[in-house]
Amino acid sequence: MVGRGLWVCKPRFGKRGRFGVVPALCVLIVSAALLALLFVDSIESWATSINMNTMVEAQGGIIPPQSVPPTRPEEYLLMPSPLVCQRAKPYLIAMVTSAPANQMARQAIRDTWGGEVEVRGHRVMTLFMVGVASDPGLAKLLIEEARERGDLIQGRFWDSYSNLTLKTLSMLNWARHFCPQAHFLAKVDDDVLFNPGALLRYLNRSTVTNTYEHGDLYLGRVHLHVAPDRDPDSKHYLPRGAYPASVFPDYCSGTAYILSRSTLLKISLTAAASPLPTPLPPEDVFVGLCARAAGVLPSHCPLFSGGPTVPYGRCCYQAMVSIHHISPREMLRFWADIHSPPPCSWLGLRASLGVCKVRAMLGTFLGVDQGL
Repeated sequence: MVGRGLWVCKPRFGKRGRFGVVPALCVLIVSAALLALLFVDSIESWATSINMNTMVEAQGGIIPPQSVPPTRPEEYLLMPSPLVCQRAKPYLIAMVTSAPANQMARQAIRDTWGGEVEVRGHRVMTLFMVGVASDPGLAKLLIEEARERGDLIQGRFWDSYSNLTLKTLSMLNWARHFCPQAHFLAKVDDDVLFNPGALLRYLNRSTVTNTYEHGDLYLGRVHLHVAPDRDPDSKHYLPRGAYPASVFPDYCSGTAYILSRSTLLKISLTAAASPLPTPLPPEDVFVGLCARAAGVLPSHCPLFSGGPTVPYGRCCYQAMVSIHHISPREMLRFWADIHSPPPCSWLGLRASLGVCKVRAMLGTFLGVDQGL
């Protein structure tokens, strides 16, 4: 088939040496395909934006701050110094939701992207959010880790899948009260390879920073028209009594998303004043619901994963802001590789990103895992 396709596209000349119509069409198609490959992220952004629900019906506006009790240090079993942000003055704070037993994942993050403190001229800080461990031995290890590393925050809730929403709300409350200096907050899972440099490059390449440093930004991979899971045997089960609507508002994947300071305040205060249904919706869905209630729409960025698995490519991973489903060993290897010389050119970044995206989509379509 390939040979036949090449034969069809092979230049053919008439008696007067005129270029054939079929080869000209082939050149046009190939050129269009190459352009689409180089700008596949822009095409994805456009396709997502036209399918998003942009109708916002704010439910009562933002709750006045004085009606919400302030966060107190005693609400956290473990935490860094309350002055940690005042001293570091981070522009971007990355808060990683982690399970108590995931020490290897936390250490891999500290040894890679979480160890960066200055990126593109901005201060960056990384902290970890955990819940209460049911194993007493593991609880003691967390205390030792917190004392040694000084980057753990532990809320007063059992660390379980069903409490992921509480973990995120506790994280947002901590950042709202103890880190008002940060312009942006990144919520990141501990199996995500996060790239602060790529994020700040994305924010700085247009008017995004000027618009959102003091305005609303809720940025990530946007999930569209997702229906609640009504299967009682599913861990994502959400009965109609907890959420009666047939579709969730558009929301960012919980693997990684970015909140501006303004959005962080609005979501945190709206969540604090909202009754929590039982069972709780998935944490990323609940954040999306609070954002919608506060009048904030999500913004899609194709440089965030959270959909199809993105296969490894050195230049592709340099361009991506977040890649999920990354093991600690892969995180160490990939981070070292993407920061080794030579740097990727603009064309190399665009082409590699396009190839990664196409492979990811094909892998999803064919049911094949393209990840490494």
